[in-house]
Amino acid sequence: MAGQGKLHIVMFPWLAFGHMLPNLELAKIIALKGHLVSFVSTPRNIHRLPKLPPNLATLIKFVRLDLPKVENLPENAEATTDVPYDTVQYLKKAYDGLQQPLTEFLQSSNADWVLYDFAPYWAGAVASKLGIKSVFYSIFTPSALGFLGPVPVLKGDDPVRTKPEDFTVRPNWVPFPSTVAFRLYEIRRIFDSVRGNESGVSDVYRIGAGVENCDIVAVRSCSEFEPEWLQVLENIYQKPVFPVGQLPSTVHDDGDDNDDTWRWMKNWLDKHEKGAVVYVAFASEAKPSQEEAHEIALGLEKSNLPFFWVLRDRRGPTDLEVLKLPEGFEERTRERGVVWTSWAPQLKILGHDSVGGFLTHSGWTSVVEAIQKEKPLVLLTFLADQGLNARVLEEKNMGYSIPRDEQDGSFTSDSVAGSVRLVMLKEEGRIYREKIKEVKDLFVNKDRQERYVDNLLAYMKKS
Repeated sequence: MAGQGKLHIVMFPWLAFGHMLPNLELAKIIALKGHLVSFVSTPRNIHRLPKLPPNLATLIKFVRLDLPKVENLPENAEATTDVPYDTVQYLKKAYDGLQQPLTEFLQSSNADWVLYDFAPYWAGAVASKLGIKSVFYSIFTPSALGFLGPVPVLKGDDPVRTKPEDFTVRPNWVPFPSTVAFRLYEIRRIFDSVRGNESGVSDVYRIGAGVENCDIVAVRSCSEFEPEWLQVLENIYQKPVFPVGQLPSTVHDDGDDNDDTWRWMKNWLDKHEKGAVVYVAFASEAKPSQEEAHEIALGLEKSNLPFFWVLRDRRGPTDLEVLKLPEGFEERTRERGVVWTSWAPQLKILGHDSVGGFLTHSGWTSVVEAIQKEKPLVLLTFLADQGLNARVLEEKNMGYSIPRDEQDGSFTSDSVAGSVRLVMLKEEGRIYREKIKEVKDLFVNKDRQERYVDNLLAYMKKS
């Protein structure tokens, strides 16, 4: 024990910033309550994480484990953002090589609990052998996990889904009407997550084994937002399930308002009217195809709205498919648009008064940040759980999806322009603008967020 009822909790997230950042937010709340957190990742990722506030520096310890070298994984690639989509499987293979170093750390750590992500499906079994309790902590929403199903289905022991089409309908373990399911084009893009890949283990198997081997499940959500999906998880997992809140982003401000990049962006945003600018960003993993990038660009041009587009034109230095914009696009839109190809301070941009809408991939951290800043959502999904997130947002009138071809997912510049204008300007888009403000308290209320984490910690203390 860490002493006087204080816990020592080890956190081990998957090597994607969409996973590491919500883990870090939870670590900060746990540490603020006086518990010790060991946050385990690789050296380069730890270096790239946001700075901790000084009052937490002694309570959150970063533990660096060197990522093993594996064939086909480029030098210095330590996160999904560093490699093209088809190379992520080798990153998972390298990550599985951390089993022994993690075991050795746990043996010497005097830890009370381990919180682990979906990828290290072996971590629960390792913890159990060492007499350490474990939490399968998922940054996927309860609706996404609930749709994916019980452990036997996830591990392939009960093959109810064998082809992509099987993922486009509500499964029989969901006892209420719901549109939460993949579109055919969404599941086709990521079918390797189900079928398996070069890492030797499919993503859904990892989730299944992770749930099977843990003591309890924690999930990024709040019961007021999706109580019926949390109940589905209790039913299919037959284990305690704890929502830990939506974990809104908290950025430690160390005076970086003065940095030149943000000053330039702020000056540009300041020149535009309140609510006029559409912000476009698909986070660190979702890279559009060349054809999709063209249609997005031409759609922004046709919308006649000012835009700030954070464009991920390649995934790491080994990505040979560098996206190109339509000929003459930047010249034609120079007066009202910015295309930014490196990291941008998303929370600050969303917080600016001139931003009136957010064209997003539906990754949940981006969704939470948009709600924090009351920006209505235009949805364009690419990978992973994004399609399932988009269905929830559609159902709750919190986001509008750009119309696409059901088979191949293609869309037109006209549908991009029309969707953005609908959500930001038109009367029929008012519902999206208002709904985002309505749900804000559910997502960012500090007392509620604290209560969820208190409930989890109370259980962990008495177990």
